[in-house]
Amino acid sequence: MPSSPHTPPAEESGAKVIPVALSSASVYPLSVHDTFAVAHDLGYDGVEIMVTGNSDSQNPQILNGLSERYSQPILAIHAPTLLLTQQVWGKAWTKIELSAAMAAEVGATTVVAHPPFRWQSGYAENFAEGVRHIAEQYGVTIAVENMYPWRVRGREAKAYLPHWNPIPEPYEHVTWDFSHAAIAGMDSYEELRKLGPRLHHVHLTDGTPNGRDEHMLPGEGTQRCAEALQYLSETGFDGVVAIEVSTRKAKGAGEREDQLKQTLDFARMNLGQISE
Repeated sequence: MPSSPHTPPAEESGAKVIPVALSSASVYPLSVHDTFAVAHDLGYDGVEIMVTGNSDSQNPQILNGLSERYSQPILAIHAPTLLLTQQVWGKAWTKIELSAAMAAEVGATTVVAHPPFRWQSGYAENFAEGVRHIAEQYGVTIAVENMYPWRVRGREAKAYLPHWNPIPEPYEHVTWDFSHAAIAGMDSYEELRKLGPRLHHVHLTDGTPNGRDEHMLPGEGTQRCAEALQYLSETGFDGVVAIEVSTRKAKGAGEREDQLKQTLDFARMNLGQISE
């Protein structure tokens, strides 16, 4: 596979700077192209691409071209393991393998994957071992994301196997999403401390424990986002903080970019990269 034409985010004074990436989910319903353009205009360190039914999100040649055009390295690929992307790239293991292959081709070191759904029992049986094998095969890191309990008529329904919480599972690498943590009634600051070196990737957002995956701007919900970022900076976190917020209600491009710039500044300030 061809090597990536990109260089990693800048490092200052010999100390690693935690990169802040823009997830393509943050510009939805705009295009993958818009993700790169907005990230470039606002000064992000790179992008995370969520693979969806959009053909551009599945095409490494197009992604590499956009990455080079906008000087935005692709820092992570989000596998199409969402409920809404079940028809993308076929069977469950095919989704993981194609995501890993594309990550290697575009120079992304990380693949984000959700845990198996409860109806994917065969896939779930050897999930931890399987993602470890595929990660080694393609030279990438597959980080399993924390999810949350589903509720039906007020009662918890088992939606994921073996569980929505990755902390007690034998996953080598984990992605932590603050909105998902809010739904689950978890304190991200405390959970990140439990994860320790297994934490590989972060979806910075916010939420409330109302059962909806809100993906609010940091500071608008109940999560201790600022403290969590400060903890990452203080402990030498070696991964990427990806902004994954909902801007669907933005009234035009100007408001969307204001929200994404505000979130970028929030991240960099609490990571100790800029002052107030």
